[in-house]
Amino acid sequence: MPQPSADVVQGTLDLLILKTLSLAPMHGWGIAQRIQQLTQDVLQVNQGSLYPAVHRLEGKRLIGSEWAMTENGRRAKYYRLTSAGKKQLARELESWEVFTGAVRLILRAS
Repeated sequence: MPQPSADVVQGTLDLLILKTLSLAPMHGWGIAQRIQQLTQDVLQVNQGSLYPAVHRLEGKRLIGSEWAMTENGRRAKYYRLTSAGKKQLARELESWEVFTGAVRLILRAS
């Protein structure tokens, strides 16, 4: 059976990060791990993609951050969804549903 592509479709990483942070605040490595876990190892986000996206979202004030101690006793920057981020997540989820529905229509065409 062919392996599904692990490449994140352009523009979906922000959505994945926002959705992941809607579940709980977490540090960058935790975000990447949660995405991998929730997709059953299909999607893996590398640090070279994750951190620029996180910084972009923080610059847009869709996520906030603060330094805290991890469960391992190390300092890490924890990210959380802001109220603006929650609104953006809702908009992006709606757009994603429309997009995937349209793709589904094409794939079902005979």
